[in-house]
Amino acid sequence: MLLVQCKRVTNKKVSTEEKMKVEIAQVASIKGQQLTGVTVSNNRVFVNFPRWRKDIKFSVAEVDKNKNFTAYPNEQWNSWKVGQPVTDSIFVAVQSVVASNDLLYVVDTRNPLFHGVIDEPIVYVFDLNTNQLVRTYKLSKEAFHKDSYINDIRIDNQNDYAYCTDSGNSGLVIINLKTGKAKRVLDEHASTQSEQAFLTINGKKWNNSVHSDGIALDTKNGLLYYHALTGYNLYAIPVETLINGSEEAIENSVQLIAKTSAPDGMIVHNDMLYYADLEHHKIMQMDLRTKVISTLIEGDKVKWADTFSVEDGFLFYTNSRIHEAGSDISNLVFTVNKMKLTKY
Repeated sequence: MLLVQCKRVTNKKVSTEEKMKVEIAQVASIKGQQLTGVTVSNNRVFVNFPRWRKDIKFSVAEVDKNKNFTAYPNEQWNSWKVGQPVTDSIFVAVQSVVASNDLLYVVDTRNPLFHGVIDEPIVYVFDLNTNQLVRTYKLSKEAFHKDSYINDIRIDNQNDYAYCTDSGNSGLVIINLKTGKAKRVLDEHASTQSEQAFLTINGKKWNNSVHSDGIALDTKNGLLYYHALTGYNLYAIPVETLINGSEEAIENSVQLIAKTSAPDGMIVHNDMLYYADLEHHKIMQMDLRTKVISTLIEGDKVKWADTFSVEDGFLFYTNSRIHEAGSDISNLVFTVNKMKLTKY
């Protein structure tokens, strides 16, 4: 059962004057290496590079003060090649990095080249004070499918849980950070499934069907937001129900929040939900108190805004340029950008 509680949404135009106040700074750039995730902790910037191609320089990297990328935590962790044995001390196919409370959570899909999961998906946790591995969460077979692609993660320190999306086979995965036990919920549910098989960008069809992808945690109100990438419906569910409810209770608690643009990653900060409009090269913002949606920024400095992170009043985002990235990306430049959130 899907509980529909869709409130009226107002799309507010942002004036040219307001847009001019938003300055976008380039944090770092790299040529020929496609990045997706970004996270910031105490002025340290971390990114990840998914294994969508055989030859990637590294899976996880830190951006230094000279805007260079260095393998994190070291080169050995980033040395795996397609066809080599899989161990729990080397990255295989990382899709997301998220920092929380001086810990870096690294999501390894274990699904290189989208050819299927070759070992249990895993979440590594590194202590950012020592840069050492301190915990490993390996998903049980009940928590994923052979074609799963565990995409993004949010950390709930209040309840000691982590929440993940699966964009390959629709569903959410909930991890108890104390026990390490994981459970799968909303498996192939209407709210986690892709709504169509393409997006239209620059007048061309980007043909793909991507399920539950974007995820954002509202700790103030105890809600988890999630969204299919190829779709226009934003959903939410109380975290208390996710943690303690039966599967039936979880399904009955799903709320349709709003009709939005098609996004990738999402983030909540100070009662605002930030997400991309992939089809129109924008970053959007929704006031979660009023459900008013407006454009934060748009233009040629937004090229598939993939993932977001907030620190010291700045919104960081990656340009993964997925709609432009074919088999040869050697001449494409991928960037990490940031902007000051002056209004909120």
